[in-house]
Amino acid sequence: MKTSPVAAVLALLAALVLGTAFASPALAHDALKSSSPAKDAKVESLDEVKLTFTSSVRFPAVVVRGPDDAAHQDGKPVVDGPVVTQKVKADLPPGRYVIAYRVVSSDGHPIEGEIPFTLKGSPSPSATATAEAEASPSPAASTPPAVSGPGASGETAGATGAAEAPAAAGEPASSGGMPGWLWLVVGGLAGIGIGMFFSLRGKGRKQS
Repeated sequence: MKTSPVAAVLALLAALVLGTAFASPALAHDALKSSSPAKDAKVESLDEVKLTFTSSVRFPAVVVRGPDDAAHQDGKPVVDGPVVTQKVKADLPPGRYVIAYRVVSSDGHPIEGEIPFTLKGSPSPSATATAEAEASPSPAASTPPAVSGPGASGETAGATGAAEAPAAAGEPASSGGMPGWLWLVVGGLAGIGIGMFFSLRGKGRKQS
């Protein structure tokens, strides 16, 4: 018996409908929709991990492992419908991290997986302060050192006196604290006395 083309088309459509009906439950399972941090992302800092699924989930378990293979999550994850939030510890070291998660979907199907990411971190305050100190000029290099101490005033006064009272040109230098003009007077009197001595001695010889 030959099958009519109409019957063949109807049989094919029935098979497609039945196949879609049986396949629908398998395709209805919930899945991870997005995450923060995203897969293979590079972040500067991290306070929490957030996972968003296609539908509401239950019984979440989240572990955040770092480069030292230690767990860095803080407390238990919080579920808000399809969103699971997990706090992490403060001051995480830079390096490669992995978020391992497991939840139960709305139809009872378990969902699990891993999300790798990299924490770059930020420069420490001490390193920043050291770089700024090296870049700024030193106050000691721009300001001349102040002279202090008991001998500073005497040295300054001596230098000022030498600059304000130079020796006059042609004036004989004093010796032993006696002014030069006094030496000239003494020398003149001595010359006059010697001249008178020789003059009187010559007269005495002529009279004898």
